[in-house]
Amino acid sequence: MNFTLRSLRSALLSAIAVALLAGCQTYGPSERFIGMSRAQVITEMGQPYPAPPDLNQAQRLDFPRGPFGKHTYSLQFDVDGKVTGYKQLLTEENFRQITPGMDVSEVIDRIGMSRDTYGLARNRGYVWNFRYITPFCRWFQVEFSTENKVRSTGYGIPPECRPKIFIMR
Repeated sequence: MNFTLRSLRSALLSAIAVALLAGCQTYGPSERFIGMSRAQVITEMGQPYPAPPDLNQAQRLDFPRGPFGKHTYSLQFDVDGKVTGYKQLLTEENFRQITPGMDVSEVIDRIGMSRDTYGLARNRGYVWNFRYITPFCRWFQVEFSTENKVRSTGYGIPPECRPKIFIMR
């Protein structure tokens, strides 16, 4: 066979890409997950977040995904520990269900737990930010009181979308 340097480099890059992809975790669940055990799901998806107190008894596991967490997949399990279903939690329909007075656990049940949080001044509570798939550059925000109750919800502009100000001298 007569290999050129270009074809050899192309073959090498293809082999590296295949090897890297083989070691990657699955981004999101599909129909093939139905019937899988918790251990099989964790092998495919990585560690759930938040981690439940007893992983072997969990009826649900959440897996935040994507750059800046624009997807959070929730997988439901039956009493035998097999997947019965899955869904994407970060949707506007689910955001509309978050109302003032809800407990933090109710928010987690509907849209998962945020990894992007910040505290409010004067110890007034905290805010969870949720990036999600939208044609607009915005995120969904939930403000909690110090009693872990929803105070308000709304949409904000994430830092990467805020205008940059340059000062010329």
